Amino acid sequence: MTKVHATDNPDAATRKERLEFNKLQKRLRRHVGRAIADFEMISEGDRVMVCLSGGKDSYGMLDILLGLQKTAPVNFELIAVNMDQKQPGFPEHVLPAYLESLGVPYHIVEKDTYSIVKEIIPEGKTTCGLCSRLRRGTLYSFADEIGATKIALGHHRDDIIETLFLNLFYGGKLKAMPPKLLADNGRNVLIRPMAYCKEKDLERYSQTKEFPIIPCNLCGSQENLQRQVIKEMLQGWEKSHPGRLETIFSAISNVAPSQLADRSLFDFIGLTPSEKTLESFSTDNDDDQTAVGSPDVAQYINAIHVQ
Repeated sequence: MTKVHATDNPDAATRKERLEFNKLQKRLRRHVGRAIADFEMISEGDRVMVCLSGGKDSYGMLDILLGLQKTAPVNFELIAVNMDQKQPGFPEHVLPAYLESLGVPYHIVEKDTYSIVKEIIPEGKTTCGLCSRLRRGTLYSFADEIGATKIALGHHRDDIIETLFLNLFYGGKLKAMPPKLLADNGRNVLIRPMAYCKEKDLERYSQTKEFPIIPCNLCGSQENLQRQVIKEMLQGWEKSHPGRLETIFSAISNVAPSQLADRSLFDFIGLTPSEKTLESFSTDNDDDQTAVGSPDVAQYINAIHVQ
């Protein structure tokens, strides 16, 4: 008897693809919903400005938020906003046509930051830093104009991890991207609803949904970006040690300030043992001859002081 595989049956293959997509969609919605709940990103009556770049991540964010909006325990408004930075060849019709097909309220903010970036940044140098600052300032101001209470950005879990290592390796700082942040101007609250979502899931989601992707010809072609170097390093780690990125992201949410060396986060100067602490050590470590409270270690410490 000949075995029939799903690939030999178009209907079976279609059903399998649909089943896989449903699992993917549920997983993404679950991650977004959990992030929103964990950090109280969206509250009753919020007007959320969803920033669209034309890339897979922001398209996915809008799509998932629209789905959650229908079943969420609170009422909130979504307004899509794209910033037309006047890059040569930018297809101005793509996003309006897509958003109108969804029936989503939207705005296109026109600001020629492309010329500014090209004028200031030498050829071959990274443009992302200045470009993002200019874009951020424009979007913050526009959020005030439309009365947005939250600004939703499309950064995902991998973006957050990459930023952690960028700051660690190149900036000498131990920081990443928080899922929720009060902007420097003190007025705008930024949220990253996809903080728990993996990039590979969003890539698959985008391909299946066939979002009209708009490539960035300002920075997308820069192969020497530090972020690209970090991305390749992390992908290598994940390939060699599956689950490592999940562990790293868990560490970002499980910080022990007393085990680092930032004096602004922990009072090292005022760190002194109390009688209760010493008594606890003595009681807990009676059977542990290598513990701090044991006689052997105490004698060793005394010997150091004598020297």
